[in-house]
Amino acid sequence: MPHTTRLTAPVAARVAQGDWGALADELNEHGHAQTGKLLSSGECRQLAALYDEGARFRSTVDMARHRFGSGQYRYFTHDLPDTVRELREAFYPRLLPIARDWAAKLRRPAPWPDSLEEWVAKCHAAGQTRSAQILLRYGPGDWNALHQDVFGEMLFPLQVVIGLDAPGDDFSGGEFIMTEQRPRAQSRGSSTTLRQGHGLIFTTRDRPVLSKRGWSSGPMRHGVSTVRCGRRRTLGLVFHDAA
Repeated sequence: MPHTTRLTAPVAARVAQGDWGALADELNEHGHAQTGKLLSSGECRQLAALYDEGARFRSTVDMARHRFGSGQYRYFTHDLPDTVRELREAFYPRLLPIARDWAAKLRRPAPWPDSLEEWVAKCHAAGQTRSAQILLRYGPGDWNALHQDVFGEMLFPLQVVIGLDAPGDDFSGGEFIMTEQRPRAQSRGSSTTLRQGHGLIFTTRDRPVLSKRGWSSGPMRHGVSTVRCGRRRTLGLVFHDAA
């Protein structure tokens, strides 16, 4: 039987307890960083079970139909489950300083206010009114093509994925993949096994890369390798809404 860890602190406190200096360093260096355990196995199962409650979602996407890969995901409505809402609200202020630092290095606007509520209101005013929070479900043979989650002009540069199943027990394969396009060089790839209840913070589009000429954009994409057996489910937290 898989080991069960009980987490008693509120969700916001679990996010706050991360080593945010080290996480920022990892994001700056690699464009992605793993968090500690954010959700218990029971909380993961509860979230994963929501997938079959159709009224909670605004739409369902079959990846094979759209040639995104194979598998399925569903977008929540704005009436988010408490745990999803609390995670999103807890991550935003922790990621905001990193987002602003990246914008300064890349000489881009930093339109993000101090509160997530204000930022979402700005997205809606710009016509991006649809929830982008997702549950993803993969079975044997499923995978996700490399892509970026840019849903409009109003963009937050970081997002989070949280594993809801246990690798090795519930599924095999299904590694989270990132590739970075390097100037005048071949692309570099990395893979991460998502542990149950743990998060991975990663860039939505690119990260600042320092060269002799100063800071430049390092474009990155993410996807999922083929699931060999079992079922792999994840929660995706995006900090801008979709057009």
